[in-house]
Amino acid sequence: MGDHFEKGQRALLNEGEENEMEIFGYRSQGLRKALCLAGSMFTFGILPLVFYWRPAWHVWAHCVPCSLQEADVVLLRTTDEFQTFSWKKVMWIYLSALNSEFGLTPDHPLITDEEYIINRAIRKPDLKVRCIKVQKIRYVWDNLEEKFQKIGSLEAWLTSAKIHLKFGAGLTKEEQEIRRLICGPNTIDVEITPIWKLLVKEVLNPFYIFQLFSVCLWFSEDYKEYAFAIIIMSIISIALTVYDLREQSVKLHRLVESHNSTTVSVHGKNAGVQELESRFLVPGDLLILTGNKVQMPCDALLIDGSCVVDEGMLTGESIPVTKMPLPKTESSMPWKMQSEVDYKRHILFCGTEVIQAKGAPAGAVSAVVLQTGFNTAKGDLVRSILYPKPMNFKLYRDAIRFLLCLVGTATIGMIYTLCVYILSGEPPEEVVKKALDVITIAVPPALPAALTTGIIYAQRRLQKKGIFCISPQRINVCGQLNLVCFDKTGTLTRDGLDLWGVIPSDRDSFQEVHSFASGKALPWGPLCAAMASCHSLILLDGTIQGDPLDVKMFEATSWEMDVSGDNFHIKGVPAHAMVVKPCKTASQVPVEGIAILHQFPFSSALQRMTVIVQEMGGDRLAFMKGAPEKVASFCQPETVPTSFASELQIYTTQGFRVIALAYKKLESDHHITALTREKVETNLVFLGLLILENRLKEETRPVLEELISACIRTVMITGDNLQTAITVARKSGMVSENQRVILIEANEASGSSSASISWKLVEEVKHMAYGNKDNYINIREEVPNNDRERNYHFALNGKSFQVISQHFSSLLPKILINGTIFARMSPGQKSSLVEEFQKLDYFVGMCGDGANDCGALKMAHVGISLSQQEASVASPFTSKTPNIECVPHLIKEGRAALVTSFCMFKYMALYSMIQYIGVLLLYWEISSLSNYQFLFQDLAITTLIGITMSLNGAYPKLVPFRPAGRLISPPLLLSVIFNILLSLVMHIVGFVLVQRQPWYSMEGSACTVKNESISKLTIYPTAPGKVESNSTSTNFENTTIWFLGTINCIMVALIFSKGKPFRQPTYKNYIFVLVLIIQLGVCLFILFADIPELYRRLEETIIENRALWMVIKRCFGYQSKSQYRIWQRTLAKDPSWPPLNQTSYCDVSECGRGVSYSNPVFESNEEQL
Repeated sequence: MGDHFEKGQRALLNEGEENEMEIFGYRSQGLRKALCLAGSMFTFGILPLVFYWRPAWHVWAHCVPCSLQEADVVLLRTTDEFQTFSWKKVMWIYLSALNSEFGLTPDHPLITDEEYIINRAIRKPDLKVRCIKVQKIRYVWDNLEEKFQKIGSLEAWLTSAKIHLKFGAGLTKEEQEIRRLICGPNTIDVEITPIWKLLVKEVLNPFYIFQLFSVCLWFSEDYKEYAFAIIIMSIISIALTVYDLREQSVKLHRLVESHNSTTVSVHGKNAGVQELESRFLVPGDLLILTGNKVQMPCDALLIDGSCVVDEGMLTGESIPVTKMPLPKTESSMPWKMQSEVDYKRHILFCGTEVIQAKGAPAGAVSAVVLQTGFNTAKGDLVRSILYPKPMNFKLYRDAIRFLLCLVGTATIGMIYTLCVYILSGEPPEEVVKKALDVITIAVPPALPAALTTGIIYAQRRLQKKGIFCISPQRINVCGQLNLVCFDKTGTLTRDGLDLWGVIPSDRDSFQEVHSFASGKALPWGPLCAAMASCHSLILLDGTIQGDPLDVKMFEATSWEMDVSGDNFHIKGVPAHAMVVKPCKTASQVPVEGIAILHQFPFSSALQRMTVIVQEMGGDRLAFMKGAPEKVASFCQPETVPTSFASELQIYTTQGFRVIALAYKKLESDHHITALTREKVETNLVFLGLLILENRLKEETRPVLEELISACIRTVMITGDNLQTAITVARKSGMVSENQRVILIEANEASGSSSASISWKLVEEVKHMAYGNKDNYINIREEVPNNDRERNYHFALNGKSFQVISQHFSSLLPKILINGTIFARMSPGQKSSLVEEFQKLDYFVGMCGDGANDCGALKMAHVGISLSQQEASVASPFTSKTPNIECVPHLIKEGRAALVTSFCMFKYMALYSMIQYIGVLLLYWEISSLSNYQFLFQDLAITTLIGITMSLNGAYPKLVPFRPAGRLISPPLLLSVIFNILLSLVMHIVGFVLVQRQPWYSMEGSACTVKNESISKLTIYPTAPGKVESNSTSTNFENTTIWFLGTINCIMVALIFSKGKPFRQPTYKNYIFVLVLIIQLGVCLFILFADIPELYRRLEETIIENRALWMVIKRCFGYQSKSQYRIWQRTLAKDPSWPPLNQTSYCDVSECGRGVSYSNPVFESNEEQL
């Protein structure tokens, strides 16, 4: 195609996004189409097949380049390293149908506002829209900007005020109809792919086409047996693949089918609230949320009221999240950027469940539809499964190159065959058959089946260990992992948090630790009130639900939770507010309860949450809870204890989770809505530290030690506190005792100073002032010289990672080489970090519990989810056992599968080369192997070896090096070349030596009796018409070459069946060893046995041995079915037979009516005439 394009022919689709593509414009041409049709007919369908495999060639052959504005076909090319092509037809959407409904004309006011993409897409005056559909997403042609734009979402530039103004009252019926037609239905439609489609797609694989060619050739040569064997193997392989694909299709369909069939309430402008099927929703619709337990059918922006949502589908954590309405801020900035908290706090994501919806005192909960269909969060998750990121694994590219080398070798053999047979005057059809035979010999058709057997066996072994895989090809990639990233909470440490104690603060010093293990209640005071009210818990069906940390904190107070009723009348407290009360057993609590008036919810970016509460009969207060450093920064300096830093470090170094609490009194005459977060979160009084224990899982340390001893890097990526992460890294063995941790802090540019980066050594020393053996972290400014031996680890947080990525990109690779601890990382930063590691050519594994790890799990070479939630479906591997023991299992099986793939590839290549060399030598004599000789090598030797060689399990110990990841690596390449040369020498020596024997003669009749018998067995029975007289005559070359090739195949199987250090030893693969022994035994038997004498002995000793047959008959109770034998046995048992001394008379009435015996063989037909 080249790099020269017409003006406007090339553009970028989804620029800067993960699924970025280049798009090229083309116009169909009738003459080219006709030529392609003729070519398809003349090539008997081969040309369409080539176009199917190469979509770009299809477009280049049928179309001519043009600008995207004029194009009726577009060619798409991914901008990643794979450069994958696809093509789409440009379609038209006609709005003329709406003309009759409400008189839509080109100058209608609804479509004249060109601020919106929908209006810019409508071509006037003919009222139609050009669009394409790529990976389930619809793109329309923007006539103003002259490019394809994604449709199905609200514009990103919209301000908060504009959203409230434009969509706050809903859309008119006309606007809904226009948007419905252009944006398409709000469905995540995953059809169950019909079996015939899956079958056709699988069968059109290039290798199956090659197998079809091979089978047709074999049938023409009457080589039916192996042809049938290949057909059966191919059918089984195709059936298994189609079954797996069908199962995945059904599973995915079930995951989304409920989404498309819900009923929602929509508020239309001038139409009021009406019920509507969710598939008719469009961006801009105003949703009215009523009741609880509502499944969101789209992404919506909350503009009025508040909601509590279960986002387990997205994050893997079923923790209720409070959603706040988008404020009406007057600003020119886009709404996502002007929000003081994370903008996602305002979005109700598709697929999540609204547990509770609370409207304003006189209003409903309303949300503007933000995105529909596959543009939504759930749609994006489903698309990531439907269109997974291609796998860059050099093994598969090397395999293609190796096959091309085999094709090149086959071409040389074809030329040689043509020359030899034409010069010898053979018939043309025989010459063609022999030449084509060389291709099927040099390129083994059974290769794909042989390569997949190892992966299938590994997948079954993983399933037995509770590890499930949706992408079996990635098992081989597991064998190359040399870096594994772990989430901390729920992955390395236990899910639950135990409340260890609280350290109250009084004036400028800490008090004694209050331990909850003692059972003593916390005395009443602001600290107790903060623990009882500063949380985001909700009461659902009488059960308290929320973040585990909040639950533990609230339960420690022994207070109760309730919701105020309609008859609840306390000044400033609205009805249906959350109220916490001391339990009846609690004493000396001067307040009846505390009502939670307003929440500023927790945000990872802000690292804090704040609530405004009203004491019943008391003061109005604000409580803050969050990361200690962050909370202390909002407090009055004189209220923060002087030993704050050292006390905090005492507990964080022991791996405790530390939360700080603070409060302030508010004036009661202020209305809550007038209080902004900035006003509330100032001049707070520091209350103390809450200490929670997050213990390591028992399996964590042994697994990490096993990985580190195997030279596999381990990295922690967590959203938790940096110092807690450092301690967990030390306790888990990720950082050993003799290794140093260097803290990297990077700061954004501020004022006149530019962005900066600092390096500080984190050193563990004893803190003698406390008189105990607790450790704390001391930070030194300089790194000692002895740390230059690279015996150190870098630790940094998400903010520093972001700054380094933007301002110190040249330093990033140097930091990542020893970066081990990454704390306070957002989900997006986790994905970016994994990608940066991949850029350094690491094979990266990611293990997480699904919470905020979905992006990283998808980005990594191998993603392992420990969660069973829907979010984990995008991960290639899912473990039923919720700990990291699955990681070494997966690496071991991956290494075993990878080595097995190499063994099988080398063996199949050698087997084909052995046959290739032998056949070409025989072609010199215008001879060949017989069908049964081929069959014995192909089926009895190679197929059995291919099935059983892969049975070796993984070696139980991880060794500190990986198997080779490339076929063209010197050891593997030399191994193949050396064995090919050895086979070549062996065959040539055998071929030459047999001709130099004194008893050798060119005529088959000159063979001695014994040799003739061997030759007959190895050549006959030969299929009629397979080869001519010279070929079928008994000759020593044929016998010699066949035996050498067969024995060589068995020897090569034993040589290439590698055991330790990645697979179980070969002798433990009992079936494989037994198969080799039997095969070798049969070969030696055929070689040395005197076949005619053997047949004679067989006849005498077994077949014609009457005594033996009598014994066998008696053993099995065999009795003759002849009539006379039956009568003999009957009469022998009759004691009254024969009758003696008596006379019998015929009964006249019965005489002649009895059934007489007749012999059917001698029956006469005279009576019938």
